Amino acid sequence: MPSKLNDTLKKFDWRQNIVYIAFVLVLIYFSITLQEHGFLTQDNLLNIARQTAMISIMGVAMTFVIASKEIDLSVGSVAALSAITTALTMQAGLGMFAAIFVGLLTGILIGFINGYLVTKIAIPSFLVTLAMMMVVRGLAMWMSGTSPIPIINEHYIFFFGSGNVLGIPILLFWTIIIAVIGHFLLRHSIFGRQTLATGGNETAAIFSGVKTARIKMAVFMGTGAMAALAGMLYAGRLQAGRFTFGDGDELSVIAAVILGGTSLFGGVGTVVGTVIGSIMIGTINNALILQGLDVSQQMMVQGIIIILAVAFGRKKKKV
Repeated sequence: MPSKLNDTLKKFDWRQNIVYIAFVLVLIYFSITLQEHGFLTQDNLLNIARQTAMISIMGVAMTFVIASKEIDLSVGSVAALSAITTALTMQAGLGMFAAIFVGLLTGILIGFINGYLVTKIAIPSFLVTLAMMMVVRGLAMWMSGTSPIPIINEHYIFFFGSGNVLGIPILLFWTIIIAVIGHFLLRHSIFGRQTLATGGNETAAIFSGVKTARIKMAVFMGTGAMAALAGMLYAGRLQAGRFTFGDGDELSVIAAVILGGTSLFGGVGTVVGTVIGSIMIGTINNALILQGLDVSQQMMVQGIIIILAVAFGRKKKKV
């Protein structure tokens, strides 16, 4: 029996599962140190779920982008612009469904432009999405006049942010639905396998018949769509469209993806790990707030988390 246990421990991939181990340790530590601050209360745990929902949703799509050996820095700005276009559409009296369509179309269109510039013009995705981040944020500021655009549609507010079903935030349902779909696509679909093949060895993937340009176009459009959804959820939760939505989210999303086990160098991805990574970052931020740390200290800790995430993501794994 001891020999079997030793063999199991040797085969266990500590690096690949570090996010799960760290998450458990973080929960245990803060449960003990913040017991008197109500860390484990239902209200606080549900608050963490609300705060991390948008990062998790964008992280699911970002998993595909990074697994294909690309990156998207524009997701936070896309979230803001989609929130603005959604709010403006409802303000124009076109109704909730038209607003949802316009909001999603905003993100998908920006994702298409990113994908086109990367695959057809051959500009590195880092530069394309960095520039797009600034362009889209500026566009959101211009369209909104830097003022909040109120949303008064009660059905929209319920289904896109503020609603609760049986005491469970609607944002948690959105997170679970997107995570399940993302996990299935990455692990059990041809598209997922081709995405991993594209990031693992693009030349070999091309010789194997994979349309790598189409795969990259699709993953960028996917991040655009999920960033748009996140923006609409921000708008529903805060009952307004604001150009400040998603500011800095791109770093949190990338950190969650890498910390969750997706290789920054492509070819490896895990949606479940991304969601756990997002929740762990949110849990740490929540705990720091309960401990009384200010925003500057939270930013320092988040920066350390990103460094650790990249460090653990350096060892490339085969799927």
